Amino acid sequence: MEWLRVLIAVAGGLLLLWLLMLAVLWRARPDGLTARDALRLLPDLVRLVRRLAADRSLPRGVRVRLWLLLAYLLSPVDLVPDVVPVLGYADDVVVAAWALRAVVRRAGDEALVRHWPGEAAGLAVVRRLAGLSPRTEGLPPHG
Repeated sequence: MEWLRVLIAVAGGLLLLWLLMLAVLWRARPDGLTARDALRLLPDLVRLVRRLAADRSLPRGVRVRLWLLLAYLLSPVDLVPDVVPVLGYADDVVVAAWALRAVVRRAGDEALVRHWPGEAAGLAVVRRLAGLSPRTEGLPPHG
């Protein structure tokens, strides 16, 4: 019976740690960004990450981060299961935002604009995710 108490204590500790991490992720999301806004962009965001990760002109560390992000986004294992309404995809949004912020700091905004596969309005949301101003003027309207 002692092993059962230890197992319950470990499970409780892991649950508490998971909830704490969830709270930190939720607080770190960009201001004004809803999960719905970010979810609309998921296909373009995945293509952007893939294109950036394949760009040999970017530093290797940036590309490695991007491949890890892509693996996380495509993985069925998440911090919060996707079946949980709203929060299930919110962790993907926050993790993507953190990674994009790090990438844009190292690679520059030009790489983000050059590889964006969607509409200018979608790029404005991604720029906001990355912690940049959501400007859209002068950006290509391409796909």
